Amino acid sequence: MSDSTLTFYGLGIAPKVLEVLNKMKFTTPTPIQHKAIPIASEGKDVMGVAQTGTGKTLAFAIPMVQRLAQGTTLGLVLVPTRELAAQVQETVVKVAQPFGLHTVLLIGGASMDEQMRGLRRGPRIIIATPGRLIDHLERRTVDLSRVSVLVLDEADRMLDMGFAPQIEQVLRRVPKDRQTMLFSATMPREIMTMAARHMKLPVHIEVAPSGTAAERVIQELFIIRQDSKVSLLKKVLEQYRGSVLLFCRTKHGARKLTRDIKIMGHNAAEIHSDKTLAQRRAALEGFKVGRYRVLVATDIASRGIDVKGIEVVLNYDLPDDAENYVHRIGRTGRAGMEGRAISFATPDQFMEIQAIQKLLRTDIPVIKHPEVSTEEFLLRPKSASEGFSKKVNTRSFFARRPGAGGGRFRRR
Repeated sequence: MSDSTLTFYGLGIAPKVLEVLNKMKFTTPTPIQHKAIPIASEGKDVMGVAQTGTGKTLAFAIPMVQRLAQGTTLGLVLVPTRELAAQVQETVVKVAQPFGLHTVLLIGGASMDEQMRGLRRGPRIIIATPGRLIDHLERRTVDLSRVSVLVLDEADRMLDMGFAPQIEQVLRRVPKDRQTMLFSATMPREIMTMAARHMKLPVHIEVAPSGTAAERVIQELFIIRQDSKVSLLKKVLEQYRGSVLLFCRTKHGARKLTRDIKIMGHNAAEIHSDKTLAQRRAALEGFKVGRYRVLVATDIASRGIDVKGIEVVLNYDLPDDAENYVHRIGRTGRAGMEGRAISFATPDQFMEIQAIQKLLRTDIPVIKHPEVSTEEFLLRPKSASEGFSKKVNTRSFFARRPGAGGGRFRRR
């Protein structure tokens, strides 16, 4: 059966939820939804691996809401960032409201008093970032003893951000007799270890290999000196006219780039941890509605932006680890749409690109720009005694790698 002939009927979804999905104009389930919903609706633990932007939120929201509607227990969804938490709540509310199930959002940077008022209203679904949830647990404003469904969304990112101790605290506070669902775009060894300790014979669902980038994202790589990046950025923004999500490494870099982009004549906003929650929401909303053409972000936003129609994701700086590359470029080419991911690498970042390509199991085409000088990778010696760095001919190097697709590299 092809994807186009799949429907939500026959997946064990309650008629009232099917009505909600029809009103939301969701008629065809994504692969992760089609595989996960029937299993999760049976109350089984689930480990779901799927590319970013493939509808994981509905894959756990529908079974969770159906289970909670049959009793008086609670659902808990843990997510790594404030932005992602807000977007998860937006989707969950649509499914939960028809059943009279209220939600509460517990995230850092927001009013603690307002969250406590929300908790006093008796919500049945808690959506939280780990740090703020621990704050409430320490204040005894949250009781997790009635949680029957626990969802760890983007758990690998939570571990990357140092939330492992908080997650362990939460897992000790929730009942052992519960359903646990874990969804992510990647599934590193640490997650597998956590699942083995805290999940009951989980069903592993993988609709794409861990680390797989979105199928319809065209990837390109420029090798360029650091001092030439702004010139190349100017040319890229002139070449593509749609919305651009630009990732850089530091908060200082984000501020400087935003100024540079505005000088180029483009509307731009920045989103990073120095911005308040209200400022980050305003920047994201402005990007969604087209007020800002370019959104400059640090990795705090790599999992927290769900905006339709982003034309280009631009890695102005490469991420600190290869898995973040997958999450970054997953912001474009979402839900079957086409997208483009462009990365700038300096000549000394050969090893970083090699790690990304190993995770992707494919090569990223290296291209040149006719108006901006580009470089070749430098192959660093393993130690000082091995001599000086030497240039690597990118085409010939990848062409001679066993199984490498050297022919996919092109020059312009």
